[in-house]
Amino acid sequence: MVATITGGTILWFVLFLVQLPFYGWFDDHGHTWWVWTCLAGGGLGLIGIWYVRKRDAAIKRAATHNPTAPPTTPSAQ
Repeated sequence: MVATITGGTILWFVLFLVQLPFYGWFDDHGHTWWVWTCLAGGGLGLIGIWYVRKRDAAIKRAATHNPTAPPTTPSAQ
């Protein structure tokens, strides 16, 4: 899970950096929101990485405190 979130975050930041040299073109055509959306995606991805790492650590901690409990997996609904 952490690898997926990290990969997506890197992709958002790469897209931001690729679009940055063309900011003038985006501004002329009214599409600057594309650039800022990529930056926002990267920033939210950083929060996502932090959250998922904390969640994984909490799940592992809970498993060591109660080894007889079945592992928790998200249900497919």
